[in-house]
Amino acid sequence: MKASTEVVICGAGAAGLALAIELARRGVAIRVIEQREALFQGSRGKGIQPRSLEIFEDMGVVNRLFAVGGAYPPTRTHRPDGSSTDAVMLEAHRATVAEPYGVPLMVPQFATEQVLRARLAELGHHVAFAHVLRDFEQDADGVTLQLDTPAGPQALRARYLVGADGGRSTVRRVLQIGFPGKTLGVRAVVADVSLQGLPRDAWHTFNEHDPQQRLMLCPLMGTALFQLQAPVPLEGEVDLSAAGLQAMVQLRTGRDDIVVQQVHWVSAYQMNARLADCYRSGNVLLVGDAAHTHPPTGGQGLNTSVQDAYNLGWKLAAVLRGAPSALLDSYEPERRPIAAAMLGLATSLLERAQQGDHRRGREVQQLDLQYRSSPLTAQADAGIAKVLAGDRIPDARLRGAGGQSARLFDLLRGTHWTLLGHATDRHSVVPRAGLQVHVLGAQSEWRDVHGDVATALDLAEGHWLLIRPDGYACALGAAHEVDRVLARFDACMPAH
Repeated sequence: MKASTEVVICGAGAAGLALAIELARRGVAIRVIEQREALFQGSRGKGIQPRSLEIFEDMGVVNRLFAVGGAYPPTRTHRPDGSSTDAVMLEAHRATVAEPYGVPLMVPQFATEQVLRARLAELGHHVAFAHVLRDFEQDADGVTLQLDTPAGPQALRARYLVGADGGRSTVRRVLQIGFPGKTLGVRAVVADVSLQGLPRDAWHTFNEHDPQQRLMLCPLMGTALFQLQAPVPLEGEVDLSAAGLQAMVQLRTGRDDIVVQQVHWVSAYQMNARLADCYRSGNVLLVGDAAHTHPPTGGQGLNTSVQDAYNLGWKLAAVLRGAPSALLDSYEPERRPIAAAMLGLATSLLERAQQGDHRRGREVQQLDLQYRSSPLTAQADAGIAKVLAGDRIPDARLRGAGGQSARLFDLLRGTHWTLLGHATDRHSVVPRAGLQVHVLGAQSEWRDVHGDVATALDLAEGHWLLIRPDGYACALGAAHEVDRVLARFDACMPAH
């Protein structure tokens, strides 16, 4: 007798865990399997961008991440004569009401995954480690997986399989989905080390203008460690021991007072930029690095992966509850173009970094990503609102009719859709499961006393705005068009 579940997630990195949380929040039966025998211990994807912080707020973990991370320090460029210069790597973007997270947060990847695993456990699920996916077959009704587990071979039946198993994805290989792109001709070492001899108030860079001998030592916020980053030759062995890294540090810094005491995690890797030919084959889908691999510049990989999961989670749950399976067809056209753009951005940032330019601007924050061309998006007449259908919904301060303060994000938080009206009649909307209706206006339940909604949304009086569970505008329309606006919601819900 095969064990069965609704969704198997293969891979328990940030993407797999985020997807598991999104499905668990919606009551989906899941199994999360991971071929590693133990927890990932490295810092690899350490930058969480502002849009991802908004997503983690919705998941209920953003303050936990701030508690185990910290702000990016300035970059300190050391010169051969012993002098140094400090500069800000990240252009200052002050947090605003509409964009509550102004700059990325540094959290070592192992800490991010620890926070996500704890949230998943609260939702009643745990990762099954040392579970290796060997093969699978799919039919019209689902997928049958063959696993190697600590208890021996196991067959597992699922309605859907999601490959979140990284750049060397077994799921993608079995599906024979192409993974074109290029190796970028850059090989690097990244290591988490204990060291003495450097203050923790800066991200230290040596040999800035020599791409072959550059060395970067960044204090890992929330830990006592430094992350070492250094290019190495494309061929040949690299000594990754504490003594080997100590020799590299001494050679490239010219200093013998910086001492590598212990290596906690280390990896030597080739940088790649690759994008899967497609994200779905029948009942099997790809998320994260299984669908796209990025160079680390700009901190786009983990963030794009988490947002894949955030996009897919609500759709997969809806289909499992009876929504049209065509809803899943929107996943690839929404997310694949974004991954392609992020690959281009990360590659261009890598080229700039090789020239000594490590500055980052708004382009890495992922706040301006949109789904305007999505098949789920219903474009409206211009002038109804500043936000267009397909855009991210900004935050805003509100005051309830009873005098209490709230945020627009408070109204959106959760697994539901939201219908937001401005001076409209909520009783004109037939209540629907999975939809929360809120009305703004001087005589309504929510008041825009600070003018934030007018500034950020400028939704015309007598109009409705339909917002997806992932915080993107889906449709807009006048009061008499509410049925047309809600048709987008109805098309994404189970038939009654």
